[in-house]
Amino acid sequence: MAGDWVLRPFRTGDMGTIAARQAILYEQENGWGTKLEAIILDIAARFLREFDPAKEQCWVAERDGRILGSVFMVKEPGEPETARLRLLYVEPEARGLGIGNALVAECTRFARESGYNRIVLWTHAVLESARRIYAAEGYRIIASETQEEFGRPEVSETWLLDLA
Repeated sequence: MAGDWVLRPFRTGDMGTIAARQAILYEQENGWGTKLEAIILDIAARFLREFDPAKEQCWVAERDGRILGSVFMVKEPGEPETARLRLLYVEPEARGLGIGNALVAECTRFARESGYNRIVLWTHAVLESARRIYAAEGYRIIASETQEEFGRPEVSETWLLDLA
């Protein structure tokens, strides 16, 4: 059912589940392996160590105690007016329920309320569903490059949403 999930802030224990599920899904779907898993774990650990509730948050979509997706909003180092959207993902069985749209919209709402003027994010061109969500929210691509961070050539993109 489309409406039987809830959106909530993260709580103790969520980070391990989020990191594991993203690493597993991206390995299954894109072959990105343990290098991406290390990046996800670094991001989650840094978020927990440096968490600033006035400027940062992680939201979890959940149904019956099972995490269906999540996203992070963090401060961009050295740019106090810029937030960074990180680690958006939705479980395969929950795709199409509006969870990705709701998570990204929650980031936009929070960023505005927290006084940010813009949000940036980094993604891969192969993540077409996420790219559609970002475009629908008003983000635009500001940079694109081919990199081999996960073992083969991939196009990565930087997106920007102006809030001011």
